[in-house]
Amino acid sequence: MNDSPATARDRLIVGLDLPGVEAAEAMIARLGDSVSFYKIGYQLAYAGGLALVPKLAERGKKVFVDLKLHDIGNTVARGVESIARSGASFLTVHAYPQTMRAAVEGRGGTALKILGVTVLTSYDDADLREAGYALGVSALVEARARLATTIGVDGLVCSGEEAARLRTLVAPRMALVVPGIRPAGAATGDQKRVMTPAQAIAAGADYLVVARPVLGAADPKAAADAIVAEIAAARP
Repeated sequence: MNDSPATARDRLIVGLDLPGVEAAEAMIARLGDSVSFYKIGYQLAYAGGLALVPKLAERGKKVFVDLKLHDIGNTVARGVESIARSGASFLTVHAYPQTMRAAVEGRGGTALKILGVTVLTSYDDADLREAGYALGVSALVEARARLATTIGVDGLVCSGEEAARLRTLVAPRMALVVPGIRPAGAATGDQKRVMTPAQAIAAGADYLVVARPVLGAADPKAAADAIVAEIAAARP
């Protein structure tokens, strides 16, 4: 894969799913050099968290902006242009053809990597049927992955269950980013398709997104270090 993570630590992305910038800054300070890559999603982004992106980039951290954009093409393209100027490393868009094409256009020649969200890891086949989809999770993930490769998206967000299959379908350059990671014994919460760090790496994941098992730990730094150690032990 192009631009592959250099170390096991670079493969861990900690989701800053926190209510405000002050709480996020405090968690970042607690984690210190144990974490080199952070994710900013809806909760923090809508509480002023996007202002952290250039600050973290200046400190040598990488930032994954997880906004899952999906709108008319021009709106997506212009939004991606703005995120690209912030210093973010990754940005998610929903893996619909028009949305992915617009995001690739908006990224232009910048270093921002566009990730297509195939099917949310909180969804299963029953959820898709309820939403009106004719395809099940596996078939829809594969169809969107093939489109993403054709369009030129840089990577995919998928569950660990899909990573091994997708690695055989998509371009070698594409990053596979796997959320829904739960260390052995951790609660699954609202996730329906989960894996341990070792299982996800063995399945072909390049990056793992972890939030609650780190943020909710009595010692977040130790929790992050333990996940990094598990990634290192599982690395091919």
